[in-house]
Amino acid sequence: MKFTVKNEKPASVKSGCVVLGVFEKRKLSDAAARFDKTTRGLLTKLLHDGEMDGSCGQTLLVHYPRGAACERVLLVGCGKPRAFNDRNYSKAVASAAQAVNTSGATDAVSFLAELDVTNRDVYWKARTLIEGTRAAVFTADELKSKKTRAQRPLRRLGINVTAGDRKVAHQAITDGEAIAAGVELARSLGNLPGNICTPSYLADQARELGKRSDRLKVSVMDEAGMKKLGMGSLLSVARGSREPARLISMEYNGGASDAKPVVLVGKGVTFDSGGISIKPGAAMDEMKFDMCGAASVLGTMEACVAMQLPLNVVGVIPATENLPDGNASKPGDIVTSMSGQTIEVLNTDAEGRLILCDALTYCEKFKPAVVIDIATLTGACVIALGAHAAGLLSNNDVLAEALLAAGETAGDRAWRMPLWDDYQPQLDSNFADMANIGGREAGTITAACFLSRFTGNYDWAHLDIAGVAWKGGKEKGATGRPVALLTQYLLDRCAG
Repeated sequence: MKFTVKNEKPASVKSGCVVLGVFEKRKLSDAAARFDKTTRGLLTKLLHDGEMDGSCGQTLLVHYPRGAACERVLLVGCGKPRAFNDRNYSKAVASAAQAVNTSGATDAVSFLAELDVTNRDVYWKARTLIEGTRAAVFTADELKSKKTRAQRPLRRLGINVTAGDRKVAHQAITDGEAIAAGVELARSLGNLPGNICTPSYLADQARELGKRSDRLKVSVMDEAGMKKLGMGSLLSVARGSREPARLISMEYNGGASDAKPVVLVGKGVTFDSGGISIKPGAAMDEMKFDMCGAASVLGTMEACVAMQLPLNVVGVIPATENLPDGNASKPGDIVTSMSGQTIEVLNTDAEGRLILCDALTYCEKFKPAVVIDIATLTGACVIALGAHAAGLLSNNDVLAEALLAAGETAGDRAWRMPLWDDYQPQLDSNFADMANIGGREAGTITAACFLSRFTGNYDWAHLDIAGVAWKGGKEKGATGRPVALLTQYLLDRCAG
């Protein structure tokens, strides 16, 4: 889809569709009022006839409005004017995109970015319009023999702003398209089945990304290389699989050569059966989503390349399957991590932390400014926070606050949880330096406490995305989170 910046009168726009906002109850937005005046009260009459009342997300499509140059006008409900916040704006954007995409109009001009949104500027509104539109029309049909896409989908969308806002709107398009592409990559990878998206497949995707930019250097380590480095924890997870593990590194060099990089570490378990501690069969198919942390790192790196961010970023992905086999790790096994610390594996389904800990030790070679790991790590996080916020735990308050702020800006929120030493004794083991689980209580926190034992040499944050990385049920599919949060954090570092 192509996005452009417009500065036109709503009734004079020659396009397949003009998108206008309507508030409760039946209150026209400024652009809609101008359109209404030119069309001699057309919209007022429709609203008074009860066609819509302006509830947030409601839509009304009108064909060939008399007195206007467009073929269609789409009215989008925005809710109460005083409550028109970022959440309602995003909802209106998504509803508009879905309605236009199935209307038959291949081009449209949206006036939604002209609306006043509480504490949001034109850049945010235009960028959110782009990201929200692309997310709303995204389809996961690449493996279907019959595609589910609209016959005449929306191909061009103009974003109408005032003349003085054109420059900032152009920047919003550049950034919004890059972030949207990163989110779509993460969603597409997450949706792929485990028989296609293997550790080697993820490595190939990283290599393909590296071919598109001279600033991105990609390297892939095999199991022999990991064994040489002493990554016994990571390799213990891979023992039950016939698919070889891979350690993927992507180094984006957009900043000064001596500038310390931001390192992103994504959990890449391409299918998680639980290993010997096998999971229940119900919904086990969703364990193909256990590599969504890795997918988010790939998506964020794609956005970095597209925006040519002026900083250094490294993406690290430990990738493996976790399957039962005669050679698989067993409960009670003790493995030695790259750091030299020993781990008693009490539950083979707590495998994410076992691959992350070696990757986190490996990150020290990059002399990082900060390290952020992203993982679908614990079911406990889903119970604690549901599907609305990622869990955030960190050993550095400044880093944690920056990530929280980025999430608020991007509409991809996180919530900080404690990382107190009080929880560390739950990981005590009689036979090794630590156990890989800490019992039923505070499962998300003890998982982060485990990881913290490998991150003492740098500032680090952990994002548990188990609740936000995918949706189940009728809307089953990867969400692409937290690509938007991570990319916003990087943008904020550039600006700061």
